[in-house]
Amino acid sequence: MESLINNLLEFFYILIGLLLMTTAARVFMDKTHPTRMGTSLFWMLLGIVFAFGNFIPFMIDGIIILVMGVLTLFKQVQIGKLAELNEAESEAASKRIGAWIFLPCILLAALAVGIAQLTPLGGQVGIGLASIGSLLVVIFITKAKPKTVLDDSDRMIQQVGTTGILPQLLAALGVIFTQAGVGTVISNGISTVVPEGNRLAGVIAYCLGMVIFTMIMGNGFAAFTVITAGIGVPFVMMQGADPVVAGALAMTAGFCGTLLTPMAANFNALPAALLEMKDTNGVIRAQAPLAILMILIHIVLMYFWAF
Repeated sequence: MESLINNLLEFFYILIGLLLMTTAARVFMDKTHPTRMGTSLFWMLLGIVFAFGNFIPFMIDGIIILVMGVLTLFKQVQIGKLAELNEAESEAASKRIGAWIFLPCILLAALAVGIAQLTPLGGQVGIGLASIGSLLVVIFITKAKPKTVLDDSDRMIQQVGTTGILPQLLAALGVIFTQAGVGTVISNGISTVVPEGNRLAGVIAYCLGMVIFTMIMGNGFAAFTVITAGIGVPFVMMQGADPVVAGALAMTAGFCGTLLTPMAANFNALPAALLEMKDTNGVIRAQAPLAILMILIHIVLMYFWAF
């Protein structure tokens, strides 16, 4: 079973890599693109990492990622020419399909959860299988041609741009921080501020630590291991808190930080890019009041429920 899971995951990564390479080829063929060589090279390199990352030396993977970073730094990755939409056809399709257009989204979530909970394949494989299944439903509902699927995939990749790889980079950074002992450093620093044996202070430090570190990392999962090791265990759980309750609330407290940071590209930067918002932080501004309220609620819940 483990071999099957690994093979399926590898298949999904290769599929993503091929899509990225398709975008690279399209950009390279666009003679009017302002940064044709840099943009096509970026997407080709990213496609290589996704498709063949496990088959080439890790050192080469690292060099490729550094090259991609240099291309981004010098603004060599830009949106090129996208497939044009026929507004009349789009309007007619919208009226014909109606609310059924939401079915693939709901189906994706339901299938992913179902596969993760009811089979030994796990969540990652579940998301991959659910994505393919939802895509087939989309094609059936819209009667879209394969070219349309590729055109819209290219449109999505280019509109999201370099922010699309931020979650992967931040997750990797979380592993590096853990291995480097950042949790120990945080613990030593917090011990000089939080009074020993003070449960409320420990809870506040744990929740706010998750929020702040999530804002820095852009990922609550990456922050969880570092902050739980550095703050949660010594200042909350060692004071008698239930690890299950405290850990669950700490994770969702971190998600409040996700609402407040542009580093959470898939939640905040991506919608702003897709909707072509003038205020790139508009999503964050709308979410901030509720996020702050939820942080306070988490502190109260952890203090009364975890002990």
